[in-house]
Formats: sequence, structure tokens, C-alpha cells
Amino acid sequence: MSNQDLQTRDSTRRTFAIISHPDAGKTTITEQLLLFGGVVRQAGTVKARKTGNFAKSDWMEIEQKRGISVTSSVMQFDYGGKRINILDTPGHADFSEDTYRTLMAVDSAVMVIDSAKGIEPQTKKLFQICKMRGIPIFTFMNKLDRDGRDPMDLIDELETVLGVQAYPMNWPIGMGKTLEGIFDRYNHRVELYTHAQKSRMVKLDDDNNPIDDPKLAEDDQFKETRDSIDLLDMAGNQFDEAKIATGDLTPVFFGSALVNFGVKTFFDAYLKYAPAPSAHKTQSGDVVEPDENQFSGFVFKIQANMNPNHRDRIAFVRICSGEFEKGMDVNLYRTQKKLRLSNVTEFMANTRENVKTAVAGDIIGLYDTGNFQIGDTIYTGKKPVEFEKLPQFTPELFVRVSAKNVMKQKSFHKGINQLVQEGAVQLYMSYTTNDYILGAVGQLQFEVFQFRMKNEYNSDVNMEPMGHKIARWVEPDQLDEKMSSSRNLLVKDRAGQPLFLFENEFAMRWFKQKYPDVTLTAKL
Repeated sequence: MSNQDLQTRDSTRRTFAIISHPDAGKTTITEQLLLFGGVVRQAGTVKARKTGNFAKSDWMEIEQKRGISVTSSVMQFDYGGKRINILDTPGHADFSEDTYRTLMAVDSAVMVIDSAKGIEPQTKKLFQICKMRGIPIFTFMNKLDRDGRDPMDLIDELETVLGVQAYPMNWPIGMGKTLEGIFDRYNHRVELYTHAQKSRMVKLDDDNNPIDDPKLAEDDQFKETRDSIDLLDMAGNQFDEAKIATGDLTPVFFGSALVNFGVKTFFDAYLKYAPAPSAHKTQSGDVVEPDENQFSGFVFKIQANMNPNHRDRIAFVRICSGEFEKGMDVNLYRTQKKLRLSNVTEFMANTRENVKTAVAGDIIGLYDTGNFQIGDTIYTGKKPVEFEKLPQFTPELFVRVSAKNVMKQKSFHKGINQLVQEGAVQLYMSYTTNDYILGAVGQLQFEVFQFRMKNEYNSDVNMEPMGHKIARWVEPDQLDEKMSSSRNLLVKDRAGQPLFLFENEFAMRWFKQKYPDVTLTAKL
């Protein structure tokens, strides 16, 4: 395929993640977008969890039981002449590492905020990652059909707490029981809320008066909204496409995903301003452009047992350049091995399509027999490519783990190795006895680990909590095993590198005073 053809196909891709605090409505908005793409025929409401009609993107059993997303799903569909790749991310704080890696694989982000609650801790954390990457962020203020906070307060909080300029693309006319519609600044019209039916659009004249709708013109709530719009026009931020592209200005949309109000208006505007796939930096500081002929991509996630009927492992790859073709040979940078990619899939949450070709921006799944690790780069051609390293969080919670049934050591070891390779938890071993210790960012990761070990590997595990620890790596040539004590346990990571697990800050300070020449590092 020529560079020109690649450029044409790349330019139709829109790859984004949806980020939010738990319960802000991320899964519901994902469903509405799938509905527009003709992928699902009906969007399940939150209540559908009782009927077994779960959201397409919440495919793991524990997610369906608890109503949270704990893994990142990938969904692809065509809409409005574009190929959409949505990466649904865990809203739960304990899974921020998985989300962090997912955000390295997207070109923009959609931030969903509950209009009754405003900015919540997890939203703030995820926003900062997007800001650090300099990717565009589009904001959807959700749950307008319920009583929420004053829209001006929400915009003010967005700007002060997140440190970003906001440009409201529309403005609510009432909310909750008094919701009448939204004043669409961008399209210069009013979108009237008609409950379950299709929204009715009313055009506005140059003075923001409704055309052919005298009843709306006299409506008190509409007049109030029009005053707010005048205020925004005079004192608010100017619409600036260049600032949107760098993530310095976020377009804000009000609506309700549950009743599918304002979602289409938002999505159509999003597709107009969201970027096509961009260049990716390599470890050596070069950049790889999406329309380069040489194929390249990186593994940002590994997931085992996505389909309980088939024991499988899938490596999720973000394509950065060139074209993927089924059966092609690629180089794996880490091992310098050649691999043939013959069994590859694209995603519609729990249904999968075999893929024959894909280009930059697309996410493909490689059936993996143990070749891949998170962060791996694959490429074709003679010129080696290694993309920037993916971030890994230092765990704060630790447990000792062992198999309940000594006779089932084989399935215990297999399960642990697979789940650790996925990045679900991090594995350490005590330095001398090689007992297994697991590290995680939050408690829920351990619960999911225990659940999956039992359900997917038929292995019951004992987990003995060790509590919060501060993990610090140490250079092997500076290490003396006698430095270890009950307050600073000596362990080694998967690569065999030694580290201490300190009981608290006091224990770490005491260690530094006793061994001033030993360098402690937060992450190797």
C-alpha cells in the first residue's frame, strides 16, 4: 500500500478512551455509541444488570456481578465515514495502572462527569495522565435528566480543579424533572428533550430567538438559559481548535446517556474535532509517523480467558504505522525473534471478528502462546523499532499467596504466571525462600486475582495480607542480605532484581541513616 493510500485510511481512524469516576455513566454512554454504530440494537439500562442483559463492554463475570469495569475492553465500529476504536477503561481506582497503559494507546479521551457530583478523585487522576500526554479531551456532563449542580459551578470547578480551559458547546435548559432541552451553541439551535422519542430541533435567529416556536420564545427557563449564553459569549473562553488539539481547551457537552439525550450531538462534534492517529515516540527519541510503510505497533494490554469456552490469551496491540496483513512476519524487539501473525482478531467486546488488514489507530488482538509482554514493540523491516516504555505503578499493598491444595501446584503456577503477565497484579518472591508475594495498587485487584484463579484456573488460593508497604529497589552490588529485618523485608521482582518492602516512612528513614551509601529507587 502506498503512503498516500495509508494516509487516506489512517485519516478515517478515531481511537479514544472513555474515562470517568465509577458510576458517572461511562458504560451507558459507550452503549449509546455502539447503538449509533449499529452494533447493538438496544441499549441496556443500569437496571438490566438484574435481567442478565449486561453492558457489552462489561464482559467479565465479576464485572457483571458488581457493576463496575475492572478491565479495559476494546470496541470497533463504523460511523459517519469514520472507523471508531473505543477503549473502555476501568473506572475503579484500584485499576488505574491498566487505565494508564490504555491511555498510552489512544489519540484522544472523552471524560464523563456526573453533573450531580462534579469532578471526583479518579477523574482528576486520569485527566492528569491525558494532560501529560497532551491529547485532546472532550467532556460530557452526564445525567442531565436528574437534578444536578448549577452548570456554571460545574464549568468553574472543571477549570479550577483540573487547570484546563472549558468551552461549553451547549447549555442545559433546566435539569431533572424540569429538563426541557439544551441550547446548542455550536449548531446554533435548541435541542428539545422529548423523553423517549427522538429530540426535536428548533433553529435560532441571529439574536438567539427560536424560529417558528413562539411557546419556547416565552418560556422562562429558555430565557434564563439565553442570558447564561450571553454571559458565556461575553466573558467565557473563545472556541479555539488549536487549543483543543493540544488538550488546553476542553469542549463541554451536557446531556444524558441513559435517555440518549444530547449524545449524538456530542459524538458528531467529537468526530469533527478529534484527531486522526498521530506520530509515536521511540525509546531513542525518534518519531514513527502513521503513514510510514514499515509496520509497527506496541502491546499495551494482555488478557487471558476472555472467552470461557476457549482457554486463550490475547495481546492487545495498538498499530502505530504501516498496514497489518494476516499471516505477516514481524520482529519482536525484546527477543529479536521473528513471529508470524496468523491468528488475529478485532473486537466488539465479547464478539470477535477475524481481521485481514488493519492500519495505524486500529487495535488488534494477537492470540498469544506466551511470546508477548506488556510494552513489547513489534515491527517489520530491517530498521529496529522500540517504542517508549509504558508506565508501571509501584504497588502499595502486598499479600503472601500460596495454593490451598498442594496437589494443584501446576494450575496454581500457570494461573499466577498468566495473570502476572497480564499486569493484573505484580509478582515478587521472598529473597531466600522464594515464597510468592503479590503487589497491587488497591485491594480490589487481589479480589479479582482470587476470583479468576478459582474460576479460570481451578486453583483456590490462600492470601495472607501484609498491609501497606513502601517498595524501594536496591542495586545488587550494594546489597547485603543482613540489611533485611522484619521492618524492611528483602524480596526480588520478576526480573530477579532485589528490593526492600519497608513497613513505613520511619523504617525507610532509619535504613537510610544506617546505610547512607545504599541507593534506594522507587522504580527500576
